[in-house]
Amino acid sequence: MAHSFQCAVRTSREVLQSEMLRFLTHSLWKVIFLLSFLKIGCGHADSTCTTRRCLAEMLISQSRLSQPQSENCTQKIHVPFIEYQTLSVDTKNLRLISWLQAALAWTDPDLGWNTLVYPYNTVVLPVNTVWTPELHVTNGITTTMEHASSDLLVNSNGTVKHNVIIKAEVNCQVNLFNYPFASDKCPVAIQTWSKDGCGTELVFGKVILIDSNHGDWQTDSVALQQHIGREDRNYILVGLSLNFLNPFITLLLPSYLIILADVFSFSLSLEGGERNSFKVTLVLSFTMFLIILNDQLPGDSQCSPIIRIHFAVCLVLMVLSMLVSMMLTRLAKDSSLVFCSKGSVPENTAHNDKKEDEEVKADISVVQLNSSEEYSRMLRKVFNFLEAIEAQTRKIERNQMFANKIDKTYYWCYLILGSVYFFAMTYVMMNYKCTINHFDFWY
Repeated sequence: MAHSFQCAVRTSREVLQSEMLRFLTHSLWKVIFLLSFLKIGCGHADSTCTTRRCLAEMLISQSRLSQPQSENCTQKIHVPFIEYQTLSVDTKNLRLISWLQAALAWTDPDLGWNTLVYPYNTVVLPVNTVWTPELHVTNGITTTMEHASSDLLVNSNGTVKHNVIIKAEVNCQVNLFNYPFASDKCPVAIQTWSKDGCGTELVFGKVILIDSNHGDWQTDSVALQQHIGREDRNYILVGLSLNFLNPFITLLLPSYLIILADVFSFSLSLEGGERNSFKVTLVLSFTMFLIILNDQLPGDSQCSPIIRIHFAVCLVLMVLSMLVSMMLTRLAKDSSLVFCSKGSVPENTAHNDKKEDEEVKADISVVQLNSSEEYSRMLRKVFNFLEAIEAQTRKIERNQMFANKIDKTYYWCYLILGSVYFFAMTYVMMNYKCTINHFDFWY
């Protein structure tokens, strides 16, 4: 009995040990399985990095190269500021060469991320890996847009910030009527692509003028405006003015001085030809001056430069003064303005000489005169000769006085009318305004 009890206890103990061993083995496999799963999970967690560069690589891999598509099919592009600079003004071809740097900002929701996973507010991406808007100048003959840098900035909410540089050659009919006192305002129209209600829409902030002086032209002002209240027609109105000092010295001042020299050339005598030679030299010099400066004169536009008419008037005045001086010189010398007439011969002298010759012939053929009569005849001949010379001298003096009187009258008329003309022309150059439609590229 006791032996059977011991056997039963031993058997139950073995069963219990066997069950405990099975339980421990099963638990061990569970622990091993859990440890393996934990290891795999930790390995997967280690493979998903949360650095800024990993975030950038993740956004790059998405290849967001198309425009963000909103419900109204229009993407707003904010332009907080634009830096404007006038590079040059081509007055020959009527071109305005401009340089602009625009700051752009837009929202692309697909480029946003969760800051709880990636604790960064901004990330830098290459500009060629995401979509960027394209700006162009509507009235530009040639327009080039370049990225200010090869990278752009993306915020966690999907806002993208970038800068672009625009170089444009704008067709601007600059008002050159008042040259060299010219001033005008030219529009530089900036737009983006839009078609049938889809595309992009620009929202402008402010424009900043930098480096206003370039060459002879100065940029006085820049302002953002809209054409006839239309939101899709925005432009920068550029106020330009010409620094007149250099053109005035090289163009206007020489013409004033040459005309002044022509006026004071009347102080030279009509006799001798010095005045005529001087006036011919002035006309040739002014003609060469116009030929040399022809390339520097501005081109024609709707308002042609009045300085061309001024030079033509100056040349006409100088040629007219030269011709009048030549005619008065002939009048003072020959008492005639008929160019084909010959020099006048004193009629009294010729008549007296002929009469004396006839008397001499008669005296020789008839009888020999005595000495007293011959002496009287010689005295009479000398007297007639001196009287003819005196008459000719008085006639020449009268002609010279008449020519000098006409010369003096012409001088005062030339001086007064020339002064009035120069004051009037200068006033018109500085104050007259010629109107040009600069918005004919919009219809």
